[in-house]
Amino acid sequence: MKTQPLPETVILVDASDRETGRMEKLAAHRDGGHRHRAFSVLLFDGRGRWLLQRRAAGKYHFPNLWTNACCSHPRPGETVPAAAARRLREELGVSVPLAERFAFEYRADSPAEGLSEWEYDHVLAGLLPDALPLAPDPAEVGETRFWTAPEIAAAIAATPSLFTPWFLHIWRKLQENKEIAP
Repeated sequence: MKTQPLPETVILVDASDRETGRMEKLAAHRDGGHRHRAFSVLLFDGRGRWLLQRRAAGKYHFPNLWTNACCSHPRPGETVPAAAARRLREELGVSVPLAERFAFEYRADSPAEGLSEWEYDHVLAGLLPDALPLAPDPAEVGETRFWTAPEIAAAIAATPSLFTPWFLHIWRKLQENKEIAP
């Protein structure tokens, strides 16, 4: 008999990213959301292009939208860098060194699914060697593509609704700081 996986648990945090509790992941995204710790990974190739993924159609919220290379939540007792490394392996089948760049808090609603994001998001970045092949998990990733910064800027200007809310926040933050790649 096949056992059901345990539900994922997220770490609830205050506005300073101090742990305040724990909650089942989907519950943390209901009723306007509950602030919790998250991370977003940016990957760049040797030419400075961004690796973006289009989220799989079966994702529980914000399906089919373009976003950064990988994102998720650390598990209780797991550091953000360890969680980011774990999810990179699970989602894209790669391992690369990562460095934390900044953190920010955001809120966003996914009305089609009746869910909300309220996350304290740690942004990490890494260089993806050209020879390192990707092995995307189709349950997580609809497709991947390398984009130049001008291509991202043009796509966001033309149709921001093609991108996840957190990626738009990350993009704006990097533009404000005049940063494009790591």
